[in-house]
Amino acid sequence: MKSFAAGLFAAVFLAGAGASAAAMAQTPEAGATELDEVIVLARRSGAPMWTVTRDDSTLILVGAIRSIPRDLPWRPDDLEAAAARSDQILSPQVGQASVTDLFRVIWRARTIARMPGGRTTADFLTPDWQARLEAVMADERNDGWRRKSLLFVGFDLMQDKAGYGQGRTGDDAMDVIRRAARRARVPVRPVGTVRGDELIDSLINAPQSAHIPCVQAAIAAAEAGPDAARDRAEDWRALRVADVVASPVDRALNECWPWGDPEIAPQLRQQWAAAIETAMISPGVTMGVAPIRLLAEAGGVLDELEARGFEVEGPEWKPAP
Repeated sequence: MKSFAAGLFAAVFLAGAGASAAAMAQTPEAGATELDEVIVLARRSGAPMWTVTRDDSTLILVGAIRSIPRDLPWRPDDLEAAAARSDQILSPQVGQASVTDLFRVIWRARTIARMPGGRTTADFLTPDWQARLEAVMADERNDGWRRKSLLFVGFDLMQDKAGYGQGRTGDDAMDVIRRAARRARVPVRPVGTVRGDELIDSLINAPQSAHIPCVQAAIAAAEAGPDAARDRAEDWRALRVADVVASPVDRALNECWPWGDPEIAPQLRQQWAAAIETAMISPGVTMGVAPIRLLAEAGGVLDELEARGFEVEGPEWKPAP
């Protein structure tokens, strides 16, 4: 089932990343680096990035998005070179998922993907939202989507109607930086861990009503059309950071599991805040790669750093007044 594979991507990614990141983090080698060269290379790549310096500690934060079209012009080789010259890398959270956790997902696949008790989307959406959903799904060959879980309807809308994950995609900033760290043997420190059982419990046990904000945001993304994801990637490359965060696709991703989960999401954000605090007292150059929304949203990492009196250098991230 296509929507099922899309919906589970986040969990599988977290589980897979855990092993590789842990192995890299055990590598002891870390070379001295020329700060200016690292910053110039990172900026030349075209990825949105910000620098914060305190005493002999410099933090480079790279804002990443997923699903970058392969033909989008940016310079990942320069970002890879910058990461290879850093003293350490901060990477996103890793999941501590066991084989048992994965079997639970497989065993409960139908429960996760389908509406309970023969209900339909109309039982959970207001008439106005249901009408908007009907409009964007008007060209579907059958009405099977009505009985899918709201979460999976949301995933399908982003993929099939808003273009997220469609077409040929290339490496994103997270892929590039992880590859550079592996090749240059730069220590990698995940900002935290997420227990697989907690992650999967949140997926299995959440009521349909918890996914209403997700499907509403996904309907808005679908209404923006099949170029919505491409437009978001273009804004990312052009350093129009506020436009990326405000894009309907980015809003939908933020509302859907796991970032939309009211228990998981605060945990992810708190772990990033703690890791950045540690990086600011660690000598040398630390490069961190994080979802751009986490950095640039109102009250996010960049706002917090600025509020604490740090000078944050990089592209403007706040919406125009």
